[in-house]
This record gives sequence, structure tokens and C-alpha cells, in this order.
Amino acid sequence: MNTLEKLLSKRWFVKAVNKEEYYQIKDEVGKYQNFLSEKLGYHIIVNPYVVKLEKIPATPENWMGIMEFSDPMEYVFFCLTLMFLEDKEVDGQFILSQLTEFMQSIWKQSTLDWTVYQNRRYLVKVLKYCVKCGILQVYDGSEDQFKSDSQADVLYLNTGVSRYFMRNFTKDIMKLSSAEEFIGDSWVGMDEDRGIIRRQRVYRRLLLSMGMERSEETEEDFLYVRNYGKKTIEKDFSRYFDCELQIYRNHAFLVLGEEAAMGKCFPDGNNLADIALLCARLVREKVADGEWEADVRDEILVPENQFLDLLERCKKLYEEGFWKSYREMTAREFCKTVSEYLLQLEFIEPQDGQVRIRGRFCRMIGEYPIDFMQGRK
Repeated sequence: MNTLEKLLSKRWFVKAVNKEEYYQIKDEVGKYQNFLSEKLGYHIIVNPYVVKLEKIPATPENWMGIMEFSDPMEYVFFCLTLMFLEDKEVDGQFILSQLTEFMQSIWKQSTLDWTVYQNRRYLVKVLKYCVKCGILQVYDGSEDQFKSDSQADVLYLNTGVSRYFMRNFTKDIMKLSSAEEFIGDSWVGMDEDRGIIRRQRVYRRLLLSMGMERSEETEEDFLYVRNYGKKTIEKDFSRYFDCELQIYRNHAFLVLGEEAAMGKCFPDGNNLADIALLCARLVREKVADGEWEADVRDEILVPENQFLDLLERCKKLYEEGFWKSYREMTAREFCKTVSEYLLQLEFIEPQDGQVRIRGRFCRMIGEYPIDFMQGRK
């Protein structure tokens, strides 16, 4: 994994957590400055505490966010924690009760009751995430003690990198009302019709999204990919990564080679990705047999019950090759788990009792060896 792949794979590199890695990235980051700023419009933060590449997507997607969080309240507690740390010295220590008292003092909706287990559970998830990503270090005690006892305390050290977690904005974010507006803020003062904005938007989409789809909104961007794909875009990316740009009628994908290592991608080592590829194969069979029909955008709209039947069929056909946890699921649990995964990756989209299967879903399929499949169809 080269330095640029590391910058793209991790949120940041904290000196207090890993000095050797921090200095290595700091020494080599200059090699990629031009590519990151000119092609992607990305800013690199380098200071005595952290090295961070601010990775802004071209468009917000379902899979983006803090995967450790599952409830909006956890995001609220996380933002309050960042506010609390603003006034704390680097390498300064504090105890958990100071943080909970701070949160109570600025809570506007009602009294923030830490005797409520759910509140403590949310905060513990936030604190564990802060420790995991290097914002905090535990000196004494355990967050799990607070989960079971509201009077338990934990001693933390503030590494000082919390102030670099949020991106700096050019205007008051209280006036922004959508994720798209937050992304657009990175191009404030620049005409979005200008070539540089289109180029950066295309490069960001190919790098950070699950492929690029052609639509009314992306028509000009897709034309840019067609015009400059192989001779410029692929050349730019392949200079730093083992990759290939594949362009189809309605889709474009940056396909990584075996030597590439750029963080989250599809498929990965998760058995859910294998299951998704097997489901994609069954979808293609439905189209080939004339049971389902793709539209001009290569999308398929089917009743929800038919899509769930397909997922159940996938389980019956292939479950002997699944991990134990998926083999032992009921059909209902399996369909729910796989549907949520496909929805997160934006391979499918619910639509008034129907399911829209996105065209990019079936560009990749999976299959087991012939001897495994004998007698299973």
C-alpha cells in the first residue's frame, strides 16, 4: 500500500497514536499534492499533531457516515464531545463526569438524564469511537463501567486532533439544509459550469462512489468521461493505483487490480458481498429468460415480493457456501439483511411497493464452481 492509498483508506494519521506512521506519511505526502489538489480539489492538513486528507465526495450516498453509529443521538453526542474538547489543552486530561456535566449544561430540549441506560449506551459508543480514531486516549477506567453505572468515571487524555475532525466551511453551516449544500460549499466562488469543477466532480465520483451512472443530472459529467476516459482519466489514476477505467453505455467504473488497496470497496472480504454477487447473477438470469426487463438506463423495476423471492432463492441455492451466521438465518432475516446491504450500497431503491434494481448492480456477478452447483438448480 503506497502513501496515497493510505491517505485514501484512513481518516487521518495521528502522531500521538502512531509516530512512525505519522512521520512516514508526512515525509511523502508532498509527492501527491498536485494530483490531489488539481484533479480532486482536495486539501491536505499537515501539522505537528495530524496528517489528514479531506476527502469530499461528489455526491452524498447511503454508505457514507460513521458506520459505528446507528442512531441520530449518537451523532448529537459526538458533536457535543467535539465542542467540549475545543477548550481542552493538547495532552490535557479530563474525567468522564466533566463531559457529562458539560452536555447537561448546554442541553436545550430537556434534562439530559444519565440514569437512562439508552443515553449512557449512546455516549459509550461515541467515546469508544473517539478512542478508536485517536481523538481520545484512555488513561484509567473503562467506558463499559459507565454503561452499567452512571456514577462510574473514566480518565481520558485529549490528543488535540478533535479540532481537525470537522472540515472548515466558508460560510455559516446553520444556513445549509441538505447534504448536497455541504458538498457544494467546497466550490464556493467557482462557476460549476467551468471545466475544473466538472473534472474534480468526475474524479471524486469515480474514486469514492460505487461507479458513475448516466442520468439527466450527470449527462455532462458522463460525456466528460467518454471524451477523456482512457486517454486522460485512466492514465491519471493508474499512475498511482493498480486500476482500470471501464466505460459502458450508462455506467463507468474504476475497477481496482489485485495490487490496489484503497479502503472500502466492492466486493470486499465480507460474505455479504459474495451473496450480493450471487443475487446479481440471478437477476441477470431473470432478464435473459425474459421474466424481467431492463429499461433504457439498464434499471429493472419489479414488485417487492418478486425481489424477496429472488433473495430467498439465492439462499436455497447457495447457502451451503455461506458463513454460518447467514446459513442459520431464517428466510425473513436473510432477506432483511441482504436488502439493507444492497440499499446501503445503492444497488437497489425502494419505490412504492416495488424495488428498482440499479443498472450497476448487475455489472458484476458471482458464481460457485461447477461441482458445487451440480444438482442445485
